[in-house]
Amino acid sequence: MRWEALFADLEMQWDAAEAAELDAELVDRSRREAAHLRLLDRLRPAVGSSLRIGVLLGGREREAGQVLGGRLAALGVDWLLLQESRAQEVLLPLRSVLWLRGLTAVSAQPGHEGPLAARLDLSYALRGVVRDRSVCSVVLLDGTAVMGTIDRVGADFVEVAEHADDEFRRARSVRAVRTIPLPSVSFVRRTA
Repeated sequence: MRWEALFADLEMQWDAAEAAELDAELVDRSRREAAHLRLLDRLRPAVGSSLRIGVLLGGREREAGQVLGGRLAALGVDWLLLQESRAQEVLLPLRSVLWLRGLTAVSAQPGHEGPLAARLDLSYALRGVVRDRSVCSVVLLDGTAVMGTIDRVGADFVEVAEHADDEFRRARSVRAVRTIPLPSVSFVRRTA
């Protein structure tokens, strides 16, 4: 009887040690897998969800306009599209994001977007705005808002024909054309 109790006790200790070792291995494996996740992988399952996003302006958060909120409508390799309301959306470079609230614990598999989606960068999204010819507010890192129509998107710049937001882009209504380096753009807001 004493031998059975001794062996039962040793078996319980063995099982406990194995369970602890398995738990430690799972935690370590989870940490290694998390190290490969990108922000894009965290955002992909959130398409369609409501988010709050802190945005970089002037090299820091500013009192006015520091937080954007809405439904994550679309996602590219270096940008996201936030539907603020039925009539207003914001194209936001990921480099302008300070923080996000509203993501679940679910993540997409790293690198799952494929080669085509990898080419759909911020320049590609802005060229869609050019085709649309909608009036935009291009908000710069210093908080300046440039109102007008995006005329051209280059490899590393965007040109905005400045005009009143209640006018269509016509040659007579354009006050100036402003060329803006893409790294200076905090976000682009347009009325859908």
